[in-house]
Amino acid sequence: MAIPEHARSNFQTLLRATDDGNLALMECADARTGEVCYVICAVGRDDGDFVFTPFGHLADDNPYDFYLPPDPRDPSGFIRPDSGQASR
Repeated sequence: MAIPEHARSNFQTLLRATDDGNLALMECADARTGEVCYVICAVGRDDGDFVFTPFGHLADDNPYDFYLPPDPRDPSGFIRPDSGQASR
């Protein structure tokens, strides 16, 4: 699977923000549920105002439970913990 260009570009922006010390962790409310969440943001300036660009949020629970890693034997598949087999 190829990572799309917009994701690569956003990741490069996040790396630059990290290198420049322009990264913030903000307490926000989830727009759908209203629950408190913690959002990783790049910090910029616009006419003297701070601008926060959200990139993602920190997982409340075990982040390993939220994602399936890519299967090294099948570039279009993912490893499922319950079976050890790839899935698409």
